[in-house]
Amino acid sequence: MAKLNASYYSNSDVVFLARDLIGKTICTCIDNKLTGGIITETEAYAGVNDKASHAYGGRRTNRTQTMYSAGGVSYVYLCYGIHRLLNIVTNSQDIPHAVLVRAIYPTKGVEEIIRRRGVKFSEKLCVGPGKVSQALGIDLIHNNVSLTGKTIWLQDDHVNIHDNDIQVGPRIGVDYAGEDAKLPYRFWTTNYNF
Repeated sequence: MAKLNASYYSNSDVVFLARDLIGKTICTCIDNKLTGGIITETEAYAGVNDKASHAYGGRRTNRTQTMYSAGGVSYVYLCYGIHRLLNIVTNSQDIPHAVLVRAIYPTKGVEEIIRRRGVKFSEKLCVGPGKVSQALGIDLIHNNVSLTGKTIWLQDDHVNIHDNDIQVGPRIGVDYAGEDAKLPYRFWTTNYNF
């Protein structure tokens, strides 16, 4: 196990990172309970030039301010007034790139994940960004938390996912972004033979 360090998140290519995060493990220690899983689906959001990004056009609000942080912090926001969505801020200070974690395959604290989710175990237990946050215990208070600390972190457990097992396509639910909605910024795998 090797925790990803701050320099990993400073990479200027958010699309590369969204792809590279497939197979990495995300962990949380919340309420003294360790939970985590292998990241199996992500989406890249390329800041001020990406019409699907909250920071498109340089938009800077109380909510999006976290996106302008140096890479290596969490960006957690409320979607549809219900779901907490976890994003990984990347790149340098004032360049608001982020990767949405859309799905994980649970590997740590599975009983706690099942309790938090309130459903039986299945391969779809943590498929969907709202389900990921619920499973990991992430709430709005976990916005702008360092990903190199002891609450939320990512690590490389050397899970080997072959390139041909990773699919690429457009992001989900961003039709408002026009042509940018068609960008191949979503990465996922359904091969769970880790």
